[in-house]
Amino acid sequence: MAASNELDSALIFKVQNRKAKIVRAIARLNTGGPARHVVWLTAGLPADKFETTLVCGSVPPSEGDMSYFAAENGVAPLIIQEMSRELSFKDTVSLWKIFRLLLRERPDIIHTHTAKAGTLGRIAGFAYRWLTPKTLIGRPRRVRFVHTYHGHVFHSYYGKNKTFFFLTIERILARLATDRLLVLSEQQRREIHEEFQVGKKEQFRIVPLGIDLGVFADGALRRNMLRDELQIGENEILVGIIGRLTEVKNHRLFLEIASLWQKSGFSNLPTVRFVIIGDGHLREKLESEAQSLELTNKILVFTGERQDPQVFYPALDIVALTSLNEGTPLTLIEAMANSRAVISTAVGGVVDLLGAQTAKPESFEIAPRGVTVASENPVGFVAGLKTLVEDEKLRNELGSRSAEFVRKNYSKERLLTDVEKLYRELLNN
Repeated sequence: MAASNELDSALIFKVQNRKAKIVRAIARLNTGGPARHVVWLTAGLPADKFETTLVCGSVPPSEGDMSYFAAENGVAPLIIQEMSRELSFKDTVSLWKIFRLLLRERPDIIHTHTAKAGTLGRIAGFAYRWLTPKTLIGRPRRVRFVHTYHGHVFHSYYGKNKTFFFLTIERILARLATDRLLVLSEQQRREIHEEFQVGKKEQFRIVPLGIDLGVFADGALRRNMLRDELQIGENEILVGIIGRLTEVKNHRLFLEIASLWQKSGFSNLPTVRFVIIGDGHLREKLESEAQSLELTNKILVFTGERQDPQVFYPALDIVALTSLNEGTPLTLIEAMANSRAVISTAVGGVVDLLGAQTAKPESFEIAPRGVTVASENPVGFVAGLKTLVEDEKLRNELGSRSAEFVRKNYSKERLLTDVEKLYRELLNN
């Protein structure tokens, strides 16, 4: 083993006996799994082998800003103010700034994350590779391209024409400016490659998310901190959803579920309370809709943005997800790490994460590690939720199996090992 490691170290750094330089780009460090992911990769890869520069756009006021998380991990990203989520003429400025950054940094690998950064970063990288006098003698700059799909924008984000435009760009970039396409699960690979016909089979690698499991140690000791704050009784069941208040997360369905539950009159079951943890541009609209559904604070609470997952996960009995489209949601992984029972729409990598048999259950499916429901099925969601509420043993079993699964497959250390191995593969070729 030692000889193999020495050989790997010798091979990887054929980059002239220096550290391999990585430029990592993400659209913005807003609240969510991708921000944590890029910060962990930037901070966690071996400092004696890799030098990483993290580039990101600005976070709009309507979204939670996770710059604090980067600072906590010793990461100081380079901010390109013009780079935002939506298409804009400012994108040309962002493109030029990224290109200039590449000329300065001279990276060995350009690794992009999320759709906007993936487009601008790879276009700038393509220009960086080929716009050099040495191209005339067949020697363009040597650089490798990696793109990670945390989710995708091929459905449930935009209208038909805009979606087709983005899909066409992805297909072109996969062909011209990508060496590896990283996905978070097999289900996501099938969807992106086989259904939407992006990239070649050999370009794809499955690299699941990783999390810092140590943050959630001894969660039971923090069980009552949020519950006391929200005045939740010991015997009440608290159902929570965590995430940005944005269209693709489909919080409207969560409100409909809470309303149906309230009207169902399950008098023989424990009292159920609902909580929405997160913030975003839909906050005011969702609060107004909750009022129209007569969901008072005794039934539903909006907490806003919180930066204490080690506190709010232990307080929950059930974690819900209602998304229309997902890669592999970090919120579910963190919930599972806390031994929480989860119920989710069967979208994207959720199917693999929970071990479900189908992406379209007729009502709901009790999978090995959670309950799945077909997308946009409030009646089925309520039925699955009722099963979890009335069966404490099932909740405990699902939570126990989930925690063990996450410990084995979703540690931050495993993520760093997988990405380092991928970079070695690219640099050695």
